[in-house]
Amino acid sequence: MHETSGGRLGYLHVPDMQAPGWAQIHRDLRVEVAREGLVVDVRENRGGHTSQLVVEKLARRIVGWDVPRGMRPFSYPEDAPRGPVVAVADEFSGSDGDIVNAAVKALGIGPVVGTRTWGGTIGIDSRYRLVDGTLVTQPKYAIWLDGYGWGVENHGVDPDVEVVVRPQDHVAGRDVQLEEAVRLALLALEENPAKVAPQLPRA
Repeated sequence: MHETSGGRLGYLHVPDMQAPGWAQIHRDLRVEVAREGLVVDVRENRGGHTSQLVVEKLARRIVGWDVPRGMRPFSYPEDAPRGPVVAVADEFSGSDGDIVNAAVKALGIGPVVGTRTWGGTIGIDSRYRLVDGTLVTQPKYAIWLDGYGWGVENHGVDPDVEVVVRPQDHVAGRDVQLEEAVRLALLALEENPAKVAPQLPRA
């Protein structure tokens, strides 16, 4: 990914919206948002409950810089993308994985590339256990989203740019969805260059 973009774009993979996915983001976030743009890969995202936290990070916009003496400057707010953000989704992005893509589009964070998401956003409550140890779930949490209403359930989120992975792409080892995300992010950088820290005034 870094090689494809010539080192200009960061890459975040979000495998789920649970503690492991949140930990994965925080292992990579500071390094990846330091690059000029960012590709966020939420393909095969198994869902969970942390999409609000993920969206909060992606939606941050740099409004200033903290420039400590003898150290590298860092953005205000911290961990904010310096430039364009492009999300990559597929038909295996479900539940909170659906919701994060809908939020990226609704908030204008960036385009979504790939295929329509799974379309299963009604959350479950898993508090009932039977005597044999079986866990019984029931639908409990429906979600309404700006621009979608109740429509993400049973439909999913349509990408802004549809890119279908064909069998021949898979066999050749080509990730055409990621390639298109990189192309779009680099194109966006031409129109809106990444933010950079200002030079300190000379005394």
